[in-house]
Amino acid sequence: MDYIIYFVITIGILVFVHEFGHFAAAKLSKMRVDVFAIGFGKRIFGWNKLTGFSFGDLPKDWDGQGNTDYRLSILPLGGYVKIAGMVDESFDTKFTNEEPKPYEFRAKSVLAKTFVITAGVMMNLTLAILIFWGTNFFQGKQVIKTTTIAYVEGGSTADAAGFRTMDKILSINGKTVTDWEQVLENLMIKNSTTDAKVEVFRDGQKLSLSIPRKTVNESIQKEPFIYPYPVLPVVRDVLKNSPAQEAGIKVGDYILFINNTYIRESEEINKIVQANKDKAIPLVLLRGKDTVRVSVKPSLEGLIGISHSIDFAGEIEYRTYGFFGSITQALVNVGQYTVATFATLKNVITGKLAFNQAFGGPVRIAQYAAKSADSGALPFLHFLAMLSLSLAIINILPFPVLDGGHFVIILIEGLLKRELPIKIKIAVQNAGFVLLLLLMAFIIYSDLISL
Repeated sequence: MDYIIYFVITIGILVFVHEFGHFAAAKLSKMRVDVFAIGFGKRIFGWNKLTGFSFGDLPKDWDGQGNTDYRLSILPLGGYVKIAGMVDESFDTKFTNEEPKPYEFRAKSVLAKTFVITAGVMMNLTLAILIFWGTNFFQGKQVIKTTTIAYVEGGSTADAAGFRTMDKILSINGKTVTDWEQVLENLMIKNSTTDAKVEVFRDGQKLSLSIPRKTVNESIQKEPFIYPYPVLPVVRDVLKNSPAQEAGIKVGDYILFINNTYIRESEEINKIVQANKDKAIPLVLLRGKDTVRVSVKPSLEGLIGISHSIDFAGEIEYRTYGFFGSITQALVNVGQYTVATFATLKNVITGKLAFNQAFGGPVRIAQYAAKSADSGALPFLHFLAMLSLSLAIINILPFPVLDGGHFVIILIEGLLKRELPIKIKIAVQNAGFVLLLLLMAFIIYSDLISL
């Protein structure tokens, strides 16, 4: 249920921002906007000045007379703005047998058409920049001052890659790294096609490891396969009237020991609690700088009523930025993710990277949205910014149905100084829509089999 809720919130925000860009640009360009829709397909409910609030589809012969119908449709996988005189996702072609009207899209200049068709992408880009600016300005940047790897469990992905507990990463592909952000950036973002050459310091000597690209890609999709030292399980939530609340456990407590066992990873907590559900278990917690000892007796189901995850518990440097410095840093963030996205697209096209390793659909978006939201408002906003930027980049690609496809047609018509035959535009739109549906089906299928 959390996945569904956060997916709807995430997609709702991104689609609204994107479509509002088209809507506002069309209005500013004196174009008539007939529909502003969140979702595709059958109209669930909506509002317009003529009929007011109503459920279900409007009459087939309904003419808005210039009044926009704001609606929510049944398929929550996008949205659209229906502009009079434009061949788009609505597939309305009734206007094709009439002369262009002054308020129609097809009657406007190339500049006005370009402004309207690119406004959605610009709004998504603006949203990403604003979020990055806000997080840089109000929170600053957290830099984890270590390159040492925490506990590596035998048989884990990190173990198979060659890492060991307390390995200190010195360089990746020949570039020296001095903090954990540089480790992740060089290992997971900048290195996108080949195996990574990682130099580590272990037991007094330098060693060179070759980390398979497939290992890194799978880690990006699921969970990180290495963590910075030191990491500890941290309590994220405490249920009301639970054994944990009665014992005095609080959100933010680090769990050091359970039943006299030092805890190295989250899963150990569940195992120990399940194995001792018939008796009180001693816990040693780290709360701020204080060590706290409590005793908790699990429920009959073997639960104590907390949610927990792994978190870094070492030195963190906070880098702050001023108003203008935050803007510069936001643009740097956008540039980094844009370069990484295009590099990923290139690798998919050239066959160096599997499609399902590079892109995720609704299921994966829902997973990431829920996980980021569970970590707090700022991680969720950061995820939203990256997704908004990805939406902008994908939408501007020259593919039929997408904004980039419309942009190409606008340019062709501008060069020819005449409108392309409606039949050609409809054929292109139909072909693009079918291909997009097939692509979406494949992405959803890839999401499901990767669960």
